[in-house]
Amino acid sequence: MTIDLPHFTPLAALAGGALIGLAAALLLLFNGRIAGISGIVAGLLAPARGDVAWRAAFVVGLMAAPSAWLLFSALPATRIDADYGALIMAGLLVGVGTRYGAGCTSGHGVCGLSRLSPRSAAATLAFMSAGFLTVYVARHLLAL
Repeated sequence: MTIDLPHFTPLAALAGGALIGLAAALLLLFNGRIAGISGIVAGLLAPARGDVAWRAAFVVGLMAAPSAWLLFSALPATRIDADYGALIMAGLLVGVGTRYGAGCTSGHGVCGLSRLSPRSAAATLAFMSAGFLTVYVARHLLAL
């Protein structure tokens, strides 16, 4: 295993993680809500009275973040080594897993673990294990 040192950016990753943690903590502190993206978007698809504005603002903020990044630096190059069919299937599988797991990586992995939730620990262990296994099978057994 080798490390691509020119692209190894631990300080940027640390800063990004700190910002995610700060945003999650502030949403919980001021809104009493968990920053689980799947739950926030689901609440927009089946809106409840008085519960749309903060959800819409959160999603708009997520989509506007790359534009804000452009004020300071160029966006990193993006390369996706999959066809549209694989991307659609991956998105559907993530959606199904999110429903079965009663939350997503942001809800369980960031917010749930920080609250020491046993259910979130089990969910995070399950989806991380599934991800590791999928990459191993795809890269080493199927040579994709």
